[in-house]
Amino acid sequence: MISNNTILITGGAGFIGSTLANHLIKKENKVVIIDDLSMGNLENLDNSKKIDINIDSITSETLLRKVFSDYQFDYIFHLGAIASVADSVENPTKTHEVNFESTLLILELIRKSQKNLKRLVFSSSAAVYGDELTLPKSEDHSVIRPLTPYAVDKYSSERYVLNYYSLYGIPTSAVRFFNVYGPKQNPASPYSGVISILLNTYKKFKVDPTVKFNVFGDGEQTRDFIFVEDVISALQLVATSPKSLGEVYNVGTGNSTSLNDIINILDNLLSLKIPVEYLKARKGDIMHSFSTIEKLKQLGFSPEYDVYKGMKKYLEKEF
Repeated sequence: MISNNTILITGGAGFIGSTLANHLIKKENKVVIIDDLSMGNLENLDNSKKIDINIDSITSETLLRKVFSDYQFDYIFHLGAIASVADSVENPTKTHEVNFESTLLILELIRKSQKNLKRLVFSSSAAVYGDELTLPKSEDHSVIRPLTPYAVDKYSSERYVLNYYSLYGIPTSAVRFFNVYGPKQNPASPYSGVISILLNTYKKFKVDPTVKFNVFGDGEQTRDFIFVEDVISALQLVATSPKSLGEVYNVGTGNSTSLNDIINILDNLLSLKIPVEYLKARKGDIMHSFSTIEKLKQLGFSPEYDVYKGMKKYLEKEF
């Protein structure tokens, strides 16, 4: 949907960012990436002259000013962040610099130097909903309950991004990711999703049959799992639709799947039966979460992958 444009992706060597970058260069786009590689990996990116990689933090004002001086961007996807909720609790000042202050700096640089920008899309998170109990989670909820510094920074950044459209006419949108999974998600990372960790356990189990997978609680906790290729489609729709200016969108499937269901699907696809040990539920864990994506559907979005189909493709690429 996006072709022959110049595009900035912060966090572009990470899981979602690299998948987006590799997709965009196939459409004759020039992609500029900023990533400090704290969570990303250059091996995630295709080898291409169409990618300009800048290894530095998105908090570096010197780098950001240079990049915004060197390029006039058509699209900016701001994905860079410290994605660990635990890190934000442990070190709120550092994560605030990355997760909030960088966003404000980027917005100001856009306002001063980017006259041809078609859209900035900011990646927020379902974490902004916190433990608000209404299901499904809707963008129109009047109650938002961010419970951690990570969630507060995401929500604050999201509000700034959208206000820059209403106040200054900067073309912006925001998305709230639910549980994204797929190839390139690093299971060794403390920020990784449960599916990549689970899949890595299956790999270990094939070598060592004493390996078990630990589940905190009874496994009936549910999440809205969305395959990364559907996320890439959603990001492009939000970036290119006139309707999405100044708006925020849930990015999920609109369906809930339990952890036990995920394990059963993988058992079936891999013809294995992994041992599961059920442990005491962790304090503060949310039992159920899934989105309504009716607003995103109004832009023409329809998930291509249900959990079974997404898992099957994930396994074909990485198992």
